[in-house]
Amino acid sequence: MRAGAGDRRRGQILVPGRAIPCALGAAGIVRAKREGDGGSPRGSFRLLGGAYRHDRLGTRPITALKLRRTDPQDGWCDDPRDRRYNRPVRLPVPGVSHERMWREDGLYDVVIDLDYNRGPIRPRRGSAIFLHVARPGFRPTEGCVALRLQDLLRLLRRVGPRTRLRIL
Repeated sequence: MRAGAGDRRRGQILVPGRAIPCALGAAGIVRAKREGDGGSPRGSFRLLGGAYRHDRLGTRPITALKLRRTDPQDGWCDDPRDRRYNRPVRLPVPGVSHERMWREDGLYDVVIDLDYNRGPIRPRRGSAIFLHVARPGFRPTEGCVALRLQDLLRLLRRVGPRTRLRIL
């Protein structure tokens, strides 16, 4: 994956024979990621598996990655003060900042967990860095990499647990 020329908030995922457009964080690619900075972290990341909205897609996406169905109680802790920081949580989690994984806007209809800050997990170094569905017009993410749904589904057919996404 590489940043786009002229707009640091857009990039391309390069696969043999194809360049897939994607959205990046509003701050572009950053070397020293911090919670809330709007940057997509620079580095090479494994695809740890993910989740999908069965009620929207109808079937499980075809991929060698582990995928599970999302449900309304799925969340992701983004509170650096909490022991569950940068990990999935079951909702509700009163008093703890988190993201809802069951979203009405469709961004997490398919969501893949990148192994950014996943072992060891360091508070305030960034959380919930995913590969997910892009907003219309490839509007920037909060630090994730986002593709059109059809491109994401096509890409998932070609990847597996050994695949690495390099953000350059």
